[in-house]
Amino acid sequence: MGVAVKTVAKGAAQAAVTGNTAQPGTGRATRTGNGTGSATRADTGRVAEAAAGKSAAPTASCRVARPRADALRNRERIVSAARELFVEFGPDVALDDVARRAGVGNATLYRNFPDRAALTHEVVLAVTSRTTLRAEEAVAAESDPFAALSRFVHAAADERIGALCPMISGVFDRDHPDLLAERDRLEEAVAGLVTRAQSAGRLRTDIAVGDVLVALSQLTRPLPGIACQGIDRFTHRHLQLFLDGLETPARSELPGSAATLEDLRRS
Repeated sequence: MGVAVKTVAKGAAQAAVTGNTAQPGTGRATRTGNGTGSATRADTGRVAEAAAGKSAAPTASCRVARPRADALRNRERIVSAARELFVEFGPDVALDDVARRAGVGNATLYRNFPDRAALTHEVVLAVTSRTTLRAEEAVAAESDPFAALSRFVHAAADERIGALCPMISGVFDRDHPDLLAERDRLEEAVAGLVTRAQSAGRLRTDIAVGDVLVALSQLTRPLPGIACQGIDRFTHRHLQLFLDGLETPARSELPGSAATLEDLRRS
């Protein structure tokens, strides 16, 4: 096909020079117009453009626009700032404050996240995904199952897992496919940590995965709006007290029943 187009284009170009065009089926050339060959030159241009278009089209269709590096950095800064502010002041914090904390203009924030729901969705997704990664890293780094659980609990606090509960308690699409997939990954990872620690005889058996997740949420989230200075320095102390209470042998009998994942989903 490409050879045929080139041949047609070449023939048209030759005709333009001589001012002749070939009559179909005769092989003879006749003069056109005033002998200048202007009409033929126009045809030649169209043929050449068509040939160029045929060859360029596949290349253009293969191009994929990639976000600029600075645009990606701005998006990450916005999500990180929102995560921190949601923990400190709750999910209703002013979006202008998020932009200010991220060091970007309001236009940049709204270009990435047109409304609060879009930003909240992205923060929940990021926190959940990063917390799952911390669980996987804990398993890889620690041979002792209880040490792996402890490592994960402290790492999850640093990922601001406490931001999740207040964010999803309001008007929020909890059943979005992306969020459900990430939630399932996190629950599976934490369940694995708990099961291994209990199977090794290192974790008391009267608790369940839900107990760990609820305690993490409660112990890593300060009361919204108080903006306590240096609150983080107490978080890991209190988490360690919680972990000491999880080790066997149990020092007391817990009231109620263990909190399962099903209990959390019904609440």
